[in-house]
Amino acid sequence: MTRLEQVIRHDWRTEEIEQLFDLAFNDLLYRAHGVHRQHFEPNSVQVSQLLNIKTGGCPEDCGYCSQSAHHQTGLEKQKLMDKQEILAQARQAKEQGVSRFCMGAAWRSPHQRDMAVLCEIVAEVKALGLETCMTLGMLDQDKAKQLQRAGLDYYNHNLDTSPEYYSKVVSTRDYQQRLDTLDAVREAGLHVCCGGIIGMGESRDDRVRLLQQLANLPVHPESVPINMLVKVEGTPLQNAAPLDPLEFVRTIAVSRILMPESMVRLSAGRTEMSDEAQALCFFAGANSIFYGDRLLTTENPAMDQDQQLFSRLGIQPR
Repeated sequence: MTRLEQVIRHDWRTEEIEQLFDLAFNDLLYRAHGVHRQHFEPNSVQVSQLLNIKTGGCPEDCGYCSQSAHHQTGLEKQKLMDKQEILAQARQAKEQGVSRFCMGAAWRSPHQRDMAVLCEIVAEVKALGLETCMTLGMLDQDKAKQLQRAGLDYYNHNLDTSPEYYSKVVSTRDYQQRLDTLDAVREAGLHVCCGGIIGMGESRDDRVRLLQQLANLPVHPESVPINMLVKVEGTPLQNAAPLDPLEFVRTIAVSRILMPESMVRLSAGRTEMSDEAQALCFFAGANSIFYGDRLLTTENPAMDQDQQLFSRLGIQPR
């Protein structure tokens, strides 16, 4: 290991990240795996579960999202799920070995009228012994603080892509609003879960700039989900060109080098990945997945399929 790899940096230059992406594949994976071993048990993967607690009808026009009211995806708008149903799902998740329970709601931003029940849900899920995470859209510091007081551990709010490509994906909010939410979450004392989506037609330059934005935050996100686009019929990105799986692995590897102490989450799109591609991602530094057959509204590998893969690779879920 060089000293550069051991230092936690927040001043990565574009050309440095480009050079990482340009490394020979084996050299990049060797370097990323070395960094990974410095900071994590290399054969352990955190297992999370994601529950959609409020489906559809979102006023944002994110080009990848099945839940946007702007897109004709056949998804029906639903109200916030009953608290007892959420808790039942959380108990089942824990019984299945899940350690982190994530809850998502299709909102631009939660209404104040919903905050009391959201805080109750957080407190009661946490009381089950689960790590808690929510993604509810944009937050101001007051709402973030309410969730923090209730015991929320993480708040997820992805940057999605680079600042330069963002307007090609979303037009109903701007990039700075995403950054403002991250600031509010951090100032409230919550851990940050923030990553992006790969394969939306962006260039490698955009992937470089996305990772630069994440790595140069004042504090690295404790959790960095890297999603492969799941193409949903009825969304503007339904016909996006497929991404080379090795480019996805490169993105995981560079994420690990830039943010050595962050959990790098192999998130959406695993149903389209071979076992071999996922194994390369784990070697490159991914150390978290979502269990369960659904991720919000899209498919996810079956739990027994993940367990079989872990067994073949000698990986211990935690």
